[in-house]
Amino acid sequence: MSLISRLAEKSWETPGIDRYREPDSYRPAAATVGVYVYFGVATVIFTLLAAAYLVRMGVPGAVDHGTGDDWRPMPEPPLLWINTAILLLSSLAWEAATRASRRDDVPRMRTMVLAGNALGLLFLVGQVLLWWHYQTAGYYLSANPANAFFYLLTAIHGLHLAGGIFAGGRTLGQMAIRADGQRICRNVRLCTIYWHYLLAVWLLLAALLVAT
Repeated sequence: MSLISRLAEKSWETPGIDRYREPDSYRPAAATVGVYVYFGVATVIFTLLAAAYLVRMGVPGAVDHGTGDDWRPMPEPPLLWINTAILLLSSLAWEAATRASRRDDVPRMRTMVLAGNALGLLFLVGQVLLWWHYQTAGYYLSANPANAFFYLLTAIHGLHLAGGIFAGGRTLGQMAIRADGQRICRNVRLCTIYWHYLLAVWLLLAALLVAT
């Protein structure tokens, strides 16, 4: 099919194209496009914040005047690594849900979606506990630039994760009312990709905070 004919085609009148079947269609579903556009925007946000973190800290090479005297790194409590492990398990649960969807194993898919969402919620609870730990230890947001960046980065990541939990909850709701199977499988795949993305972002953020 030529490019001109594809541009002139009316997608809502095109026979034989299921808008939820991405692998067999040359045109991805709008939800898929939206997720990847969202990834692009989120990547820019996190990249700019990481760059600002490095510049403010004064890593050699990032600025000319060296390390700032007012920068005091925060400690690394075990809860930080426990939360990381929980998010990893959540991402693995979503991956298992996607694989179950490909085998048409609906009970396992539902179980893994529920597990992935529950672990994601547990991660958020763990992050709140981590904040509480730092607060009780005297690491307040306004006490030090390093503290402010930590709270900012983890808060933004947490908000993105909360959005993923909401999407996962909607998917569970669709399963409960027995909505269109192809739409459910597509949403499970998108949630899985979203979770993998947030895991990668968290690992990079954790590495940045620990290394500096």
